[in-house]
Amino acid sequence: MTFTATAEAMTPTNPTTATPTGGTAGTADASGLGGLPDVPCPRELSTRDARELTRVFFDRLQSLDEGTREYQYVRNTLIEMNISLVQFAARPFRDRPGGPENEDIVQVGIIGLIKAIDRYDPERNTQLTTLALPYITGEIKRHFRDTTWAVRVPRRLQELRLELAKATEELTSETDHAPTPAELAERLALSEDEVREGLVAANGYSTQSLDVPQENATGATQGPTAARTARSLGETLGDVDPALEAVEDRHALAPLLADLDERSSQILELRFGQEMTQAEIGAEIGLSQMQVSRLLTRTLGTLREELLHD
Repeated sequence: MTFTATAEAMTPTNPTTATPTGGTAGTADASGLGGLPDVPCPRELSTRDARELTRVFFDRLQSLDEGTREYQYVRNTLIEMNISLVQFAARPFRDRPGGPENEDIVQVGIIGLIKAIDRYDPERNTQLTTLALPYITGEIKRHFRDTTWAVRVPRRLQELRLELAKATEELTSETDHAPTPAELAERLALSEDEVREGLVAANGYSTQSLDVPQENATGATQGPTAARTARSLGETLGDVDPALEAVEDRHALAPLLADLDERSSQILELRFGQEMTQAEIGAEIGLSQMQVSRLLTRTLGTLREELLHD
């Protein structure tokens, strides 16, 4: 529904012919709202009608006491009539990577619109748009700054990320290659350590699930089987090699083995190097199976005690 304001309806000094408004905020007293045009669907007004009616409602708002039902109705109607400003200001932010849902952006922008309406002074003879758009945009940017980082970093680093992104784009177009930290530091008049800190912090802006399938090297899919054969990021990451612990143990055990007597070293070699049984070891070195078992147990116990003690 589009409401076209008439000169008579928009004249607040003619209370005898105007109809008190009902609107979305409830019915107010006729004595407080006489002269205001009826706006049953404020959000459906055309831009021209909303601009004209905004002036009328602001004039009446100045004469009402804050906290009254009449004041709340006029204020709420002003908010509803100017929702289009929020839609306009939120449009550039909707496709931002890592951004919230569109409805979240609009809700945050409405907060800025409310602040602008509460601070607007019609006597300054300026349009509400002039004040509202900076407020709305500021609230949306603040929301992105405070809620969309996957890892929270200081505000200084959040702002540095934007500067680095802009400088990187400029230097890339000028030099045809990705800029180095030194080149970025020179462009931004910063130290290389500050640039590196900002680059590391920028990695915390967004995250990616380890289960997301990765594209091939060219970034293109490879037919209908690509989804079945693509590995996830988690599958491409390395894991702790259990053999590393064995390397450390062997390194610590080497000097202890060097201190063993010849017979003990020979028994260990035959048992664990050549995987011979105790009976076979006894036959090899001229001892009984029981003697080999006792020597082996004693040697292993000594090595274990010294290894744990170190």
